[in-house]
Amino acid sequence: MTAAGPSWAGAVDGVLFDIDDTLVDTRGAFGAALADVARTYLPHLGPERLADVVAAWRADPARHYERYTRGEVTYRDQRLARANSLHDQFGGVVLDDASFDAWNEVFERGFSAAWAAHPEAHDVVDRLIGAGLAVGALTNAAVAYQTGKLARAGLDHRVPVLVGVDTLGVGKPDPRVFVEACRRLGTDPARTVYVGDELDVDARAAVAAGLRGVWVDRPGPRRVTIPDDHIRAARDAGVRVVPSLTELPELLALPT
Repeated sequence: MTAAGPSWAGAVDGVLFDIDDTLVDTRGAFGAALADVARTYLPHLGPERLADVVAAWRADPARHYERYTRGEVTYRDQRLARANSLHDQFGGVVLDDASFDAWNEVFERGFSAAWAAHPEAHDVVDRLIGAGLAVGALTNAAVAYQTGKLARAGLDHRVPVLVGVDTLGVGKPDPRVFVEACRRLGTDPARTVYVGDELDVDARAAVAAGLRGVWVDRPGPRRVTIPDDHIRAARDAGVRVVPSLTELPELLALPT
């Protein structure tokens, strides 16, 4: 027994990864980006408020990014809306279309410079590939953007971005994106694991689409509050919960 259930030894041919906060430490990159934003646009805030700024950005309570993944707004529109929501909450100026360009340049410079893989990501990916498993990524961001992120993290040659939100015009939790990612990976959904940091959008959605779902519940503050009964229901539905990628090889009973 492992990861709160029996191992999937011999039952898996491929692994699909989410990217942000699964392979790449996006939470840390947001911290770097928003520290730059706060110094420039929210100078009245002390450094002790940075954690609050990051938490508010990640929570995205108005679900602007979710609207983007449904194809309702553009990537730029969702980021502008989130920037103004952040400024409204912490006392910043209202950004119009022109002033947002400068804001976004500050954000993106700090964000992209801080992209880095989680410490265990390289070793785990290498073990999966060494065991003969097909490996790829399914993401709720654009393919080119995420390919650049994986390149910065040193993972692009081993984890190709197979499906992004721009592939079919929608993103997770739509089951079509999971099925299409499996098709491109060359594996049957029932023999494919999807690994992500979001319980509903990643792990539960993967199970609903016919894959095996793994939720990476890393230590630290979650992006949103998740009731315990939701976690129990996910486990009952077949979702495995791990605190890091390190537990994935054990779940798959890979050779050491």
